[in-house]
Amino acid sequence: MAFTIADLIEHAVDLMPDRIALESGDESRTYAQMEERSNAIAHTLAELGVRPGDRVGLYSRNTIESVEAMIAIFKIRAVMVNVNYRYVESELEHIIADSGMKVLIHEERYTGRVCNVLSKSAFDVTARIVISTPFDQQAAAVDQPGTPVPGVAVVDYEDAIADSSHERDFDQRSDDDLYIVYTGGTTGKPKGVVWRQEDVWRVLGGGIDWYTGTPVADEWEHARTGAEGGQLVRFPIPPFIHGGSQWAIFQSLFAGGKSVVYPDFDPAAVWEAVDKHKVNVIFITGDAMGRPMIEALEAGEYDTSSIVSVASSAALFSPAVKERYLDKFPNAVVVDAIGSSETGFGGMGMAVKGQSRVGAPTVKADPNTHVLRADGTRIQPGDDETGRLARSGHIPLRYHNAPAKSAETFVEYDGVRYSLPGDFARLEADGTITMLGRGSMSINTGGEKVFPEEVEAALKSHPDVFDVSVVGVPDERFGQRVAAVVAARNGARPTLPELGEVVRVVLAGYKAPRSIWFVDELKRSPAGKPDYRWAADVASSREPDESL
Repeated sequence: MAFTIADLIEHAVDLMPDRIALESGDESRTYAQMEERSNAIAHTLAELGVRPGDRVGLYSRNTIESVEAMIAIFKIRAVMVNVNYRYVESELEHIIADSGMKVLIHEERYTGRVCNVLSKSAFDVTARIVISTPFDQQAAAVDQPGTPVPGVAVVDYEDAIADSSHERDFDQRSDDDLYIVYTGGTTGKPKGVVWRQEDVWRVLGGGIDWYTGTPVADEWEHARTGAEGGQLVRFPIPPFIHGGSQWAIFQSLFAGGKSVVYPDFDPAAVWEAVDKHKVNVIFITGDAMGRPMIEALEAGEYDTSSIVSVASSAALFSPAVKERYLDKFPNAVVVDAIGSSETGFGGMGMAVKGQSRVGAPTVKADPNTHVLRADGTRIQPGDDETGRLARSGHIPLRYHNAPAKSAETFVEYDGVRYSLPGDFARLEADGTITMLGRGSMSINTGGEKVFPEEVEAALKSHPDVFDVSVVGVPDERFGQRVAAVVAARNGARPTLPELGEVVRVVLAGYKAPRSIWFVDELKRSPAGKPDYRWAADVASSREPDESL
């Protein structure tokens, strides 16, 4: 028995071959079709010399082909490397070299960029499989055609499917097969987080029941439950470079669900897709997607009656925005979950109309999520202390090629191994956990720590604040002062006293911003996380628009 991604998906294929697995526009794949195409790509990879444990890069937006490619990689026990499709050449060069990938699967639109990188340095890449999608044909290519690179074979994706075996005749898989997700980049170069597939499935793929905390004991349980019940239609909107979005797809495929995939984010187009595909569950990353989506919904006319849940993870989902979703979907479940690439699922909170807590997100933690003191002891409910968020149980093995960072993040106290992703949190008296944000991003003002996310959540309750990043800037008296880089709504310019007033309703006065910079749009990662380096650069590049 092996709890691997490929095995769990194959069980669903065997029980529900004729169900639709993937849908995009007017294109779709049944489970049987997806299986045959993934098998063919898997055989192609093997023919190109990929062996168990070898890394294979995937450089693509959200497409049906990218899902097929992911499954193919896992079928032959290789390790997928998620490549951010927004990377410039230097970033692409880093991830190719750091991962040691042997084959790169990429969309045709990135050919020029890929060839430029591969031609100027010696890498382990010996082949690339090129995906051409209908979406590339509808729009101008981003890159110019690339010059062929000596020693790197080029294979067309559809030719590979036509020319390779469609049979499932692969070697037996192991619970020790690996999964890597590359994360970060806003506070340093991207790092590969290495998991055993069973461990990451436990914490992100439903291998431990989300509500009861009971481990799944039978590898057929997901597929069997899905076959016996109705089909849920999920729409994971964030890019698949984001681990949470990958696992939203995998969860769906384990249980015979239908996944809707589109390559680009457009707020109005999201609701058109919800209507067209009768989506039941949408997955977003906080306000970066949630706010423009709800504004598009409020401004248009769409049939969203199929929606039963809106789930957010990995980025701030502010109470003000949650309330607007509850207005539009009074009978749906609105979920705010916490987690990271280093911990997987950590806990979730259900939004209730009129009961959204303003400020930093507070969630019901799962039993293996803790808050630790600096000495590694666990903070208990009612201790009224802030500490480091930690997870025990099923956690990653290490960072890839980063022993020093691994030793810092994956630590052992009193015989228990923990993952410490760098977030600070507070354990409340009722056992819930309030997330305060990354310790590396905290602001030290006069000896007091201020965590950006709790201030950002408070500022977003002001009706004129569309988006905001909070950073620390130098202050002669206090060392640092709290500053806000704000994208205001429709050219509005809320004053610092006005912004301070909404902050002071829920937070101590020293946490209110004392300087403000207005911008047209905030820079965020493709996964919706704030780019604090960019915000700090904005604050250092010119005088504030208002200061106290």
